[in-house]
Amino acid sequence: MTTQPCFDVERYELAEDAAYWFPLSRREFIQTFGAGVVVLALAGSTDAQESAPREVGGWVHIGADGSISVFTGKTEVGQNIRTSLSQAVAEELRVSPEAIRMVMADTDRVPFDMGTFGSRTTPTMAPQLRKAAATAREFLLDKAAKEWGTGRETLVSSNGSVRDPASGRSATYGQLAKDEAVLKAVLTDTPFTAAEEWQVLGKSILKVNGRSFVTGSHRFTTDVAMPEMAVGKVLRPPSIGATLVSVDSSAVPKADATVVVEKNFAGVAAGSEEAAERALAALRPQWSTTAQPSDSELFQLLKASGTPPPESTKGSIEEGMAAADTRISAAYTVAYIAHAPLEPRAAVAQWENGKLTVHTGTQRPFGVKQELARAFGIPESRVRVIVPDTGSGYGGKHTGEVAVEAARLAKAAGKPVKLVWTREEEFKWAYFRPAGLIETASGTRKDGLLTAWEFRNYNSGGAGIQTMYEVPHQRVHFVRADSPLRQGSYRALASTANHFAREVHMDEIAVALGLDPLEFRLKNLKDPRLRAVFEAAAEAFGWGRVKAGNGRGSGMGGGLEKGGYVATFAEVSSGKDLRSVKVERVVTAFECGAVVNPEHLKNQVEGALVMGLGGALFEAVRFENGRVLNARFSRYRVPRFSDLPRIETVLLDRKDLRSAGAGECPIVGIAPAIANALFRATGKRLRSLPLLPQEAAG
Repeated sequence: MTTQPCFDVERYELAEDAAYWFPLSRREFIQTFGAGVVVLALAGSTDAQESAPREVGGWVHIGADGSISVFTGKTEVGQNIRTSLSQAVAEELRVSPEAIRMVMADTDRVPFDMGTFGSRTTPTMAPQLRKAAATAREFLLDKAAKEWGTGRETLVSSNGSVRDPASGRSATYGQLAKDEAVLKAVLTDTPFTAAEEWQVLGKSILKVNGRSFVTGSHRFTTDVAMPEMAVGKVLRPPSIGATLVSVDSSAVPKADATVVVEKNFAGVAAGSEEAAERALAALRPQWSTTAQPSDSELFQLLKASGTPPPESTKGSIEEGMAAADTRISAAYTVAYIAHAPLEPRAAVAQWENGKLTVHTGTQRPFGVKQELARAFGIPESRVRVIVPDTGSGYGGKHTGEVAVEAARLAKAAGKPVKLVWTREEEFKWAYFRPAGLIETASGTRKDGLLTAWEFRNYNSGGAGIQTMYEVPHQRVHFVRADSPLRQGSYRALASTANHFAREVHMDEIAVALGLDPLEFRLKNLKDPRLRAVFEAAAEAFGWGRVKAGNGRGSGMGGGLEKGGYVATFAEVSSGKDLRSVKVERVVTAFECGAVVNPEHLKNQVEGALVMGLGGALFEAVRFENGRVLNARFSRYRVPRFSDLPRIETVLLDRKDLRSAGAGECPIVGIAPAIANALFRATGKRLRSLPLLPQEAAG
């Protein structure tokens, strides 16, 4: 069997050329750094990506007053990772989560981190922090035993103290850590607390800072304010592919705003939002434009521009098809969709004594730090990125263009500048979930066993592309194509597209064979974890007892991604014309190893289902000749309260397995489940996302 590297290739945004480059002039460089040699650590350099700290103090600090601070480069973008990481540390230190102060995503204070994406925080960062906490706990026990001259095995750590039950002596962590030797303790391979013994992990504790979110007192990037801060605005092209030829700024009074025009960048900084908007409107730009594709020709363009890679094969497709009694082929498509975060891109930048500090909402603080250093030609040691809690990301806030834009305006204005993208800018100039064309062909015997499977994805990506069903003869590959729109990471990457095509195709095969769709899947499925979620969801849903016809139908979809396993069953009602579709009920069974926080995991699953509902039914970026046509919520439909079905979540808690996959996997099953349910309700086989016609989605 040959394989091709198709992991996360759809993180297109990380391979983009820098949007801007503003190197310091020779005079500015000498004024900032003085004469001599300065070594720049640019993005991708090894010194910028230093290894993780080997000492406890790099991750956990216990103060003389007993306070516990934890340091991580992960960001809080709505997934509530602050709470679960606090639980992880609290479990090993034998304290309550309320005792933990989490310091997150400040590049001057926390260890280097690749970013908050790929459902990696729980499987990678939580064990790292648990290791640091467990090492600190054992160090404190050893220190107490040495000071008290007693046996180490008799001591107990709990509630921020070490005590000796025999003598009654006790000391707080702060008293034992006062000489800070614990900070220098080298991380050890101290065994973690077994899941069966968890006292804090595995519990549904309240969200850290939950009250501030509910009351509206919580602060985000858009709330950051500094003395004498100006407001920035950036000139945007009229369409994709347009280049800036010239700008006449003579109509902008110098006393009203600072105007910056440099290469392909033009922007203003003024004392207020209104003044900045007036100054931007007064600019007279000249653009050079070229003809661009429209959405009506999208999928033909993707297929025509695709470059076939080496194939991933198993067995012989020709032999598999020859052995089949039933052969089916079909094409499936998925549209570009927007991340539509509640908080658009935002940044506050300040230059002070040659150092640049930027507050910005991003999932990659160190990546943005590298972008800023490269854009301005300065050492990374002169750049600090601070990430306040951010109003959602979904993979859409990996890049730092808004930080670079704010920093350039702040440099020209000589004062801090806040730049917040408008909703229209977010819809037009952020990157989208890749569109894709997927061509599938299959062969099956009369007894329902698959013999051949061919699966070709144009443009979407390789995540989730390999089938989880047992097929002796396979040909699977991802084909890169030329995308007319900017595209990049989105929750679960291409797994949403690949699972949609695969699970709808599996349903089509079952119908052709006259088999129950669940029976057909289980007949070709050996993975015990995936079988378990399908069976659990079917039981909770009452599969087989829900009648189809008369405008009602039920369907299923499922799969695995990033270590998580999901099966989703949906019941829908619809008229024949698909203008009155209603998803009535959704049942999802989910398994991601040991459950860290049941209530918050349930929230993750429900959030993924609601997000997936939009992409399944009506979300699509419409564009014509390089212009996005629906760049506002009044034209870009996201799920509303009236769209929401009854949702039931079944969690399978596998305490014998590590926790992984909660952030992304739950989204992949709902689109095929709805599509398959609509077939049973209407008799129409829908193979394109979104499923509803544009006029019905409004």
